[in-house]
Amino acid sequence: MAASVEVPALELRISIQDADPEIWRQLVLPQTATLAEAHEAIQVAFGWKNTHLYVFYGTGPDGKRRVITVLDDESPVGAESSAEVGLLELFDPSLPGRSPFEYEYDFGDSWTHEIDVVGPAELNGMTVRCTDGAMRGPIEDSGGVFGYANVVRVVGDQRHPEHREAVDWLELVTQERASAFDPTRFDLHAVNEDLRRLSRRLWPSEVTEADRETALAPILWFLSEAEPDGLPLTSAGYLKPAFVKHAMTALNWDDGWVSAGRVEVSTSPIRNLREQLQEWKLLRKYKDKLLLTPAARQLVGDPAGLWDYLVARLATPDNDAAAVLLPLIVHWELTGNEPPYGLMDQVIEAALHRAGLRITGDAPPYWAGQLYHEVSRGLHRIELWERPSWDRVSERLSDVGIKFLLDLQTRLGAGR
Repeated sequence: MAASVEVPALELRISIQDADPEIWRQLVLPQTATLAEAHEAIQVAFGWKNTHLYVFYGTGPDGKRRVITVLDDESPVGAESSAEVGLLELFDPSLPGRSPFEYEYDFGDSWTHEIDVVGPAELNGMTVRCTDGAMRGPIEDSGGVFGYANVVRVVGDQRHPEHREAVDWLELVTQERASAFDPTRFDLHAVNEDLRRLSRRLWPSEVTEADRETALAPILWFLSEAEPDGLPLTSAGYLKPAFVKHAMTALNWDDGWVSAGRVEVSTSPIRNLREQLQEWKLLRKYKDKLLLTPAARQLVGDPAGLWDYLVARLATPDNDAAAVLLPLIVHWELTGNEPPYGLMDQVIEAALHRAGLRITGDAPPYWAGQLYHEVSRGLHRIELWERPSWDRVSERLSDVGIKFLLDLQTRLGAGR
């Protein structure tokens, strides 16, 4: 739906039960949203990581108990699918006040969210907006309301005997410095920016020609430069320095690169892109040149065809471990819920074990990180981020990047 179209909306005030001081958010959601989409919005607004189960539960006007969640083999009898229940089935915009329904997240820590109906509203397009709130969202897996309150107390008390342990844990799971941790902080602008990105993921617009040209610009440029006679190589098999310099300038990568960008072996943006195009069977070496493959000759100047080609290539990893890890990486990128660096190895190993894959005793040190980079490197040859992905200052997905990864996610799901 176009962003300029006003859509009917519902405003809800959501607070975490028993939190003192109160932790709350006021959200405006489209009236057509499902409870699965409302769940996603609550997760983003409070800063949850969406790593646990959830349920909406309460009593309907007919006195019937309703349990609404993600259905699986362990769901209680009579539970309903959150993807099939609409927001207006539970919350009436014309009846402000405390709702008879609550939202519980993480059945271990039992974060229960009370929901108040504020009233009807409007939104500029299919999106979610936060109008107000207070306090930082709790830390995942901190032991519920009272466990989190204890973490805040211990981290703030340098004389507490468990202070050092609490600080180490907080810094590991949040990737924040304990000295900068502020449980009272609430950044409305940041929350709305995250909700804007969520909206692009929940209700994506059509992929346009401009989207494809933006995401694939370096690849399209490289292929066009190799047409029709190929790119000359040095005797050592590298692109010639004059071309490397030309490429860095043409792709507007000079300003972000630390060196002059003339020799391919030391100019990784160009070297990595060239190697990836060869791996994707778009370029091939022949004698002293780098030539277009037959597939590439069909795709030069065809952003739509190239987009589909790359989605298909990426969706068919060449080994079992990559096939397990790639959907996780795509999910992490789309949701922003990548595991903390210090826990990444454990998460990857657990995912492989669940898939029946075992790590041998002779696996090299840091194998999980190496696997992560090997599987994700193809994504980083496409312009999916707000800045070139080799520029580590910022790696926030762009709107075009969200669309590409949603296409890839759909293809990965279809292949299961």
